[in-house]
Amino acid sequence: MARQESYREDLLREATALVERVELSIPGFAEPIVCGFRRDGSVSLFFGADPVFQFNTALQLRRAFVGGRIHKVEKGCLIALTKERTAQEVALIRQELTHEEAEALLTTMQSYLSRLQAALEADQFVVAGEVPPEADVCGRILRWLAALPARIEIAKQSNVR
Repeated sequence: MARQESYREDLLREATALVERVELSIPGFAEPIVCGFRRDGSVSLFFGADPVFQFNTALQLRRAFVGGRIHKVEKGCLIALTKERTAQEVALIRQELTHEEAEALLTTMQSYLSRLQAALEADQFVVAGEVPPEADVCGRILRWLAALPARIEIAKQSNVR
């Protein structure tokens, strides 16, 4: 029988690479949203288990998890990795996204970011938790969102810098 994965991670407690993070409940989103910053200022946004968007310090998309597929960047192109399970193993099937597929992913991402920004600007959210407790992660995320270019670029590589 094939194994099934479930989303059990408590990101607010366990995502320690995100030194500042907040969990939000926002009307119109089915699941809590976790937003966080690494030490270097790069950002990760978890809209529940899917989608997830991760950015480098230059405000470029470096990784994503959308539609059950891992997306990473290689030489400025988005690569989708799909898990295929057999009774014996799990294989990651690699597929370079077409221009149209990459644009669709970027459009989806922009929609989520715009909705998050609008909710933060309108003060339509509830903070479920914040690490560290005295941080103003919501304010920092709002400033980060405002700094994003109108057209978010795809990074050249998947690492943070």
